[in-house]
Amino acid sequence: MDKDITIRLAQQPEADALLGRSPLAALVGMLLDQQVPMEWAFSGPWTIAQRLGSDDLDAHAIAAYDPEAFAALLSEKPAVHRYPGSMATRIQQLCAYLVEHYDGSAEAVWADATTGQELLKRLKALPGFGEQKAQIFLALLGKRFGVRPTGWREAAGGYGPANVYRSAADITGPESLAKVRAHKQEMKAAAKAAKAAGGS
Repeated sequence: MDKDITIRLAQQPEADALLGRSPLAALVGMLLDQQVPMEWAFSGPWTIAQRLGSDDLDAHAIAAYDPEAFAALLSEKPAVHRYPGSMATRIQQLCAYLVEHYDGSAEAVWADATTGQELLKRLKALPGFGEQKAQIFLALLGKRFGVRPTGWREAAGGYGPANVYRSAADITGPESLAKVRAHKQEMKAAAKAAKAAGGS
């Protein structure tokens, strides 16, 4: 991973700098990215690191942390997520999985993946990562972190193409964030309309 990556997902310098230099922070941010605004989710890793008295996240340390104490850490005001307790559990499950399968290294998940499909499979195996989240993170790795195994765009599905504004992978600043947000709202409205039509 190029260490001088500029990430603007959290829209605050320290939090974004951590996402750019820490593969685990990027994974945890993606895990937190549901049912809360994207900036809130991707600021989470920095907040957690701060509360742990560190400038980075450590999978071994988080996996071994007392679950109740870790949940309390995420629940402190301002809370790291709308559901800090369940998210604390998910983050610990993710870190435990990384410790067990990748010696605690988040980067090892994608470092030697030779194809986009292989990488997608590995991401989908992570606790808390379904198909969509895995595809978005795959697109994020390709577009922002220069992790581009053969066929990565195809494996990322609708999130893979260049010049689209569909997910966290496409955010480079406030303007693209607004476009992604508009896209998400359109998708929500369409889903709602489809549901209403199907239910009548």
